Amino acid sequence: MSNTETDAAALRCGASVDGGRPAGSLGVDVLSAREVPLGGPRAMHVRRTLPQRARTLIGAWCFADHFGPHEVATQGAMDLPPHPHTGLQTVSWLFSGTFEHRDTLGTHAHIRPGEVNLMTGGHGIAHSEVSTPDTTVIHGVQLWVALPEEHRNASRDFQHHAPELTQLDGAGIRVFLGSLAGQVSPVRTFTPLLGAEIVVEPRATLTLSVDAAFEHGLLVDSGEIGLAGTLLRSAELGYLPPGADTVTMVNETAAPARAILLGGPPFEEEIVMWWNFIGRSHEDIVRAREDWEASSDRFGVVKGSPVDRLPAPALPNAVITPRRNPPTR
Repeated sequence: MSNTETDAAALRCGASVDGGRPAGSLGVDVLSAREVPLGGPRAMHVRRTLPQRARTLIGAWCFADHFGPHEVATQGAMDLPPHPHTGLQTVSWLFSGTFEHRDTLGTHAHIRPGEVNLMTGGHGIAHSEVSTPDTTVIHGVQLWVALPEEHRNASRDFQHHAPELTQLDGAGIRVFLGSLAGQVSPVRTFTPLLGAEIVVEPRATLTLSVDAAFEHGLLVDSGEIGLAGTLLRSAELGYLPPGADTVTMVNETAAPARAILLGGPPFEEEIVMWWNFIGRSHEDIVRAREDWEASSDRFGVVKGSPVDRLPAPALPNAVITPRRNPPTR
């Protein structure tokens, strides 16, 4: 996934919590999404919940785009040209539709509903994502994970996994990263993480054991879910700080509700994040942009892509400063 904004923002995040509804009685911060076009006159729009001033990261999760369901015929297809990444892993998860993925490792793979694709772009990688001709509806999430300092120049890598569906009383769960409800994903990450799709049945209550050292975020895709006493609506993300060893979700409606549960221990490192690059300084970003614009070997070539290479936007006329989370309660 690329951040294709032509005027990519470099946010400075402080300790204030704005941009969302107030925390519920049990300490759930509710983060609202902002709508972002992915470029072009018939641009597909996404709902971006991370990063924002209220919260920059949840664990090492640093970017969350939620899109669809979009009718391709009227709202446009996914058509992301080859574009670069540094210092992160990309995680693609679909509810409907199929994307074709190509990268500079030579990978040619498809992203289908219920299957996770994870790509590592430490020192540098490039990829393209294009929806297939038979895709009529696009719906899913695209997520980024910040790499820790020790591994932020990790070698390029690509992993694919199709997790099994675990049926619990009142819910179905697919774990694509980490472990939950007896499922363990084989997908490798550089910090402990949790990523799972959860469908809560109508009039059902679900309580899951979780790692108390993790902070968690629940991004609601469809329906409404009560999280620790706070109601979350579609496209809202509820944040829970570390400390709880269980998470309870309640669906009081007559229709199933679907959400993505993210988690990880607080990521204590400061990061600089601009466009598709993550570094530790303004100079890291400038160098990465120069390397991409110069078509250097750092990012390689995406062979066989049906769309042209994406140019980098202009850098802001200011020093890009680190992103910081508000203090953990």
